[in-house]
Amino acid sequence: MPAALPGSTNTQNLANPSLGQFVIFDPISGPKGSPLDARTFGAWDAVTRLPALTASAGVQAISTGALQTGIGLGENDIIGLNPNALTAPQAIFRAGFDDNLIPGEKTATWSAGGPPPVVATQAADSTMMYIGGGKCAANVGGIALPVPYTAGIQLLGAGNGGSRDAGAGPAFTGFGMKMVTAAATIAVGAVVETGFVNRANRSIVTGESIFGSASAASAAPS
Repeated sequence: MPAALPGSTNTQNLANPSLGQFVIFDPISGPKGSPLDARTFGAWDAVTRLPALTASAGVQAISTGALQTGIGLGENDIIGLNPNALTAPQAIFRAGFDDNLIPGEKTATWSAGGPPPVVATQAADSTMMYIGGGKCAANVGGIALPVPYTAGIQLLGAGNGGSRDAGAGPAFTGFGMKMVTAAATIAVGAVVETGFVNRANRSIVTGESIFGSASAASAAPS
């Protein structure tokens, strides 16, 4: 069932909430109309030997997006410089993360130099978040084999002005995150680095790093 945001009303959660503290949620169940949105079981299909699933209306506000990973990740983890970390990448690494990290995706390449490590490119790979990749395909004999998602899989977030649902419905997507660093004082809701805004609970100053909230919608899980 889609994620409910603390600080949003029941009516807002049933629509597209954005109020309250920023929270993270699962990409395949957190947005409205996502692959594992609220469902009821129907008749069994004679070919796939799986039950038909029908969307359940009016229950979105009772869920947390079924997120089973991501502890310690979020907008309010503001990372500042300190005497033992003279650069933002060093401070980020000492906090347990990597600069440019997109939570939930798999790092493909690293930038030259380091330590500390700095992510260059990442790609969707659902084995990073789900055992077996989180998806199986059943053949006529009813044997289900893992078929990981290769698109649209990353941790999503909403709140403090950021919407839960993105893209074109009724199958919505959401907004991911990336570790970014302020080059000036950045107010809540303002751009930290291109494509990522500050959804923390305060302005951040030069040299501070956060998981910025994406301004572009994530891809559809597939």
